[in-house]
Amino acid sequence: MTDVWDLFVLEYARSHQQPWVDLVSGMYADGGVDLPFSFMLAQKGDRNVLIDTGFMQDEGSSGFSRKFGIPNWISPVRMLSEIGVAAEAVTDIVITHAHFDHMGSVGEFPNARLFIQKSELLTWYEAIALPPRFGYLTAIIDPDNLRTALEASIEHRVTLVDGDENDVLPGIHVRLGSGHTIGQQFVIVETRRGRLVISGDCVYSRHQITGRDNDGVYVPLNNATGSVWEQLKTIDKINKEIGGDQDRLIVLHDIDRWTGLPVVKEVEGYKIVRAG
Repeated sequence: MTDVWDLFVLEYARSHQQPWVDLVSGMYADGGVDLPFSFMLAQKGDRNVLIDTGFMQDEGSSGFSRKFGIPNWISPVRMLSEIGVAAEAVTDIVITHAHFDHMGSVGEFPNARLFIQKSELLTWYEAIALPPRFGYLTAIIDPDNLRTALEASIEHRVTLVDGDENDVLPGIHVRLGSGHTIGQQFVIVETRRGRLVISGDCVYSRHQITGRDNDGVYVPLNNATGSVWEQLKTIDKINKEIGGDQDRLIVLHDIDRWTGLPVVKEVEGYKIVRAG
């Protein structure tokens, strides 16, 4: 294969004792978790491609880290610099979905082309325009991120993807994975380790695929604006893509912090690991 990428996970934040049941259905007795937050970097030749961006901790404007109990944070831009990538050198960003922790740093990368599902971006523009009584829908959306995406659209730096598409960039593929949000997508990257699937927020835990008791019954998320039906179909789509081999799945909120993958660097307790 010629279109293979070097792939890294960059951890940048952790929540503190976030209740599992707020995240995954049925986990009432599982207590709290210090949930990791991460984004990814794919590199090939002169291309530096982010899969999601993390968020900036500008408490004066948004306060999302306070709102959702995320006291531990390091700048995603700093984490990229630790492996030699300047913000201006990021060429492309594949956005899994528009929640603040996945799209919140998008304005830091002025030269990047954005790839996002058309249904994802346009439904958030619709949702944010609804009366305040619909505020539950947009509780995890930072309006500044939507403004940045609009500005990038005006600059012709946004590609609106319509469903499943191979080779949005050579060797990087996207699959519509609605459920958590209307237009979420998960990402497939060709690496020397084979095709790896990046979950976005389609799953927070591998137990959502194997079942809580390893009974094979898929488990939906609790924090979703789409339907349970769509969530379970998306989980099945991921499971078919990985062929049941969870070593091929990269979970961005992996509570085991990517155990088994080689650590490239650790910065103030946050990991950079090589995924492929």
